Amino acid sequence: MVRVLLVSHRSSVIERYTTLCENLRYEFSTLSDENMIADYISATGIEIVICDTLSQHIDFPSLLKKIKPALDSAALLLITDEKFSAKDLIKYANAIIEDNMNDNLIAGIINMNIRMRSNLEKLSMANRDLADSNYRLNALYTTSSQFAGSLEKEKLINYMLEGMDKALSYSLTSTLSFCHGDEPLLIINSLYELSEELIESLKLRTVLHYKSLFEDKPLPYEVDTESLKVRKIVKYPASRFNFSLFRFDNMFSPITLGDNFFGCVEIFKETSFTAENATCFQTIAQQVSLPLKSATLYQELKESNNKLAKLERLKSEFISIVSHELRTPLTSIKNSLEIMSSEKCREVTETYNKFLNMAKRNSQRLSEMINNLLDLSKIEACKMDYHFKNTDINTVIGYVKSSIALPAGQQIVTLEGENLPQVYADSQRLEQVLTNLVSNAVKFTPEGKSITIKSEFVNSTDLKYPEVFEESMSKLNGNYVMVSVSDEGIGISQDNLLHVFDKFAQIENSLSRKVGGSGLGLPIAKQLIEAHKGAIWCNSEPEKGSTFSFVVPVAGKE
Repeated sequence: MVRVLLVSHRSSVIERYTTLCENLRYEFSTLSDENMIADYISATGIEIVICDTLSQHIDFPSLLKKIKPALDSAALLLITDEKFSAKDLIKYANAIIEDNMNDNLIAGIINMNIRMRSNLEKLSMANRDLADSNYRLNALYTTSSQFAGSLEKEKLINYMLEGMDKALSYSLTSTLSFCHGDEPLLIINSLYELSEELIESLKLRTVLHYKSLFEDKPLPYEVDTESLKVRKIVKYPASRFNFSLFRFDNMFSPITLGDNFFGCVEIFKETSFTAENATCFQTIAQQVSLPLKSATLYQELKESNNKLAKLERLKSEFISIVSHELRTPLTSIKNSLEIMSSEKCREVTETYNKFLNMAKRNSQRLSEMINNLLDLSKIEACKMDYHFKNTDINTVIGYVKSSIALPAGQQIVTLEGENLPQVYADSQRLEQVLTNLVSNAVKFTPEGKSITIKSEFVNSTDLKYPEVFEESMSKLNGNYVMVSVSDEGIGISQDNLLHVFDKFAQIENSLSRKVGGSGLGLPIAKQLIEAHKGAIWCNSEPEKGSTFSFVVPVAGKE
C-alpha cells in the first residue's frame, strides 16, 4: 500500500488530504513535529511527503535540510499559493500543489509521482543488477585470461577459487583437488576461522559428495577422511564459523572434462545465491577443466621429453663408449693383417692372400662404421669440430676422386665448373660428405656404368628438387656452389626419397641388402652440410639412377 505523510498545522488541509487519501485507498498520516519527521520517514518507508508551506509554525527550509537524506526514497510535494517565492525550497521538490487546486488534479499529481518513484526504483534496481552482471562478467573475463596464461595445475585451481571469490563473494569454499602433487588435497578458503570439529565435518561431507558422483563406477582416486590432507586459508581469523555454516545456501560442482576428473568444489554463502550466481559458479568450474586438461597433457609431454632426452643421452654415451672400445682392438687387427700381408711372417700363397684381403676389407668397413658412429655421436652432442676457411670446391672433388678405389669397369667422370667462387667451409668435412656420396654411388652402380661428379655456381631460386625436401630447401637464399653425384644405379622410389637421410635407414631392395651398410653415411652428410648453412637432397627414379646434390654458400655469405 502507498504511504503518504502530510506535514501541516492547518486542520482544513489535514481534513482535506485525509479524505483524498482515503478515497485513493492510500495509507495516510500527518505530523507537525519537526524533530520526529526524519525518523518517521526512514522507519515507515513513506513514498510521498507533502509539506504545507503555508503552515506558519514550521520552519520548512530547516526541516527540508534535516530530512533531505530520508527523501532519497520518497517524493516531496509542496503545497503553495500564487504568492509562493521560497526558491530555496523548490530545489527539494518533485512537484508543486497550489492550495486552490481541485482534488482530482491533486490526486493526479500524487499518482504521477508514485508511478515516477516506482519507475525510478525499478530503474535503480535494474542498474544495480546490470552493475552486478558487469562485475561478474569482468571477474569471469579476468579468470578466463588467467586460465589461458598458465599450464600449472595448482595455479589453475587457485585462479578458479579467486574468480569465485570475486564473482560470488562466498563465505567458504571446500575444494577437493587432485592437482596438487600425488595425493588428494582438501583446500578450505574461509572468511573466518574454523574449529577442528568443523574441518572434520567438511572433510567427511566432501568425501561423501565425491563418492556420490560415481555411484557404482570405480573411483578415479581413492580418498578417505583419515589420510586426506587439508590446506586452510582464513581471511579474517579474529572471527569464527560454527556448525550453522551448514545452514548457509550452498552449491556443488565436479571439476571434470570427459574422462578426466580433477576434483570437486562446494561453495557456501550466508545469503541466498541467485540463478545468475549459479550460472557463474558452474561456468568457472567448467572453464578451469580445459586448461587443467592441457596442463595434464603438457606435464605428460614434458615428462616424456625428459625421458627421451635421457635415453638419447644414454644412447650417445653408449655409442661413444662402444666405438672407442672397438677402435683399440680393431687397430691391432688391422696392423696384424698388414704385417701378415707383407710376407714378414711367412710366404703368402694365393689362397692365403685371398682371405687376408677379405679380412682387411671387412676390418676397413668396420673401421668406417665406427668412425661414422663417433661422428654421429659428436654431431648430436654438438661437439663436432669445424675448421672453416676459404676453400676451392674443385680441389676437394679432385682429392676425393683420387682416393676412391673403383671396381673393374667403373669410372668417375668429373664436370668441374670453371671460375667457381670459393666457399667458406671445412674442407675435411666436405671431403667426408663427398666421399660418402661417391662411395654410395659406387656400391649401387652396376659394373660397366659410370659415376658423374659435377660442380657449378647456382642461385637458390634456380634449384630444382622433389617436393618432399621443400621444408629444408625453403631456408636457402642467395648464391651457392652446388656439387652433384649422379649414378646409373637402381634408383629410389618417390615414397622413399624422404627417408634416405634418416639414421640407420636403408631403402629395402635386393641390391641394398647385398651391399649392406650402417645407414649412417647420409644422415651424417646431411648434418655436416646443414652445419655449413647449406642443404642436401636427392633426385631419383627407379632403375634409372640417382643424383645426390648439396649446396654450400659462396665465401663471404653469413
